[in-house]
Amino acid sequence: MQQRIIAHFDLDSFFVSVEVLNDPSLKGKPVIVGGRERGVVAACSYEARKFGIHSAMPSSKARQLCPQAIFVSGTRGEYSRYSRWVTDIIAAKAPLFEKASIDEFYIDLTGMEKFFNPLQWTIDLRNEIMAATNLPISFGLSSNKMIAKIATNQAKPNGYLHIPFGKEKEFLAPLGANEIPGVGKHAQEVLAYIGIKTIKQISEINIEILEEKFGKWGTELKQKAEGLHFGEVISFHESKSISTENTFNEPLTELVFINAELVKFTEKICFELRQDEKVTGCISVKIRYPNFETFSKQTTIDYTNADEDIIPIVKELFKKLHKKGEPIRLLGVRLSELTGNPIQTNMFSDAEKKNELYKSIDDIKNRFGKGLLKRASSSK
Repeated sequence: MQQRIIAHFDLDSFFVSVEVLNDPSLKGKPVIVGGRERGVVAACSYEARKFGIHSAMPSSKARQLCPQAIFVSGTRGEYSRYSRWVTDIIAAKAPLFEKASIDEFYIDLTGMEKFFNPLQWTIDLRNEIMAATNLPISFGLSSNKMIAKIATNQAKPNGYLHIPFGKEKEFLAPLGANEIPGVGKHAQEVLAYIGIKTIKQISEINIEILEEKFGKWGTELKQKAEGLHFGEVISFHESKSISTENTFNEPLTELVFINAELVKFTEKICFELRQDEKVTGCISVKIRYPNFETFSKQTTIDYTNADEDIIPIVKELFKKLHKKGEPIRLLGVRLSELTGNPIQTNMFSDAEKKNELYKSIDDIKNRFGKGLLKRASSSK
């Protein structure tokens, strides 16, 4: 089997970094992205982390730990713009890459060592991104996605780390058990209870003990502690969209009915998007007329998965695309440029309530059927 070469790129403290670029006076100060009076910390600068502040912490506690912290509400449009900028640079250079989230990328360089030095190539790409965007970026380079990601975390802030093939277990050994992806607070407590604090100790313990404590996941944990991981880099160009469309028995002419269909379509795919924990950065609408002429129109947007953000754009695209008075044979809506959703949506003014509302709606749909709850505007 060919030895894999995987790089993991992470835009350091991405949301704070973008805010600092837009307001240089924030540089070097304890900055928190999120609501000051309510909600949670969505992101924070390294200066804020020195006070014990971390993401997902209640804003009230963050204020207690660091009264002088500067709270900023967040600028979603800028995050989307910078993320696309970095994506475009990587896409132009990398043979195969995966956009794991708005600020995180994997690059598969397997086999490319025949043509260039993978480490130097990755360093050069990092330098190019930093020169173009002024964003700090860290990377890890190793034989699998997990080791590359852990190496990136160890290289922060704004550094890089190469773990050569065969050195994975040695690299992991002294690190805390919580450095393994998937080892959260509860798992860490269980491991500590049986005297395990480091990854080396996990690799040395009898697998039966881990299976007794964690079930099947104990086997996976043992493999990870030994530096083994088999996840593939999934091309950003594969499975990057979600869509729905309908060919009507009789061509549609009634705009009220058509708009109701657009709302229904959008609700359906937004629900699927949230179930996959994704956000979209591009929306397109498709129309086919009875003579089989087919047209589509798309636009890029700030990353989101909220119905109320997407529905108005879908309607506007349709309005621009549709030939007034022409009957419609087929209608479709597509969301593309999908990526993981690392944005704590409650960093924005009213998004905490919105996020809870969608969670409640989606829970009801999952329990009782997707068609149980729908907007009034989707009913004909």
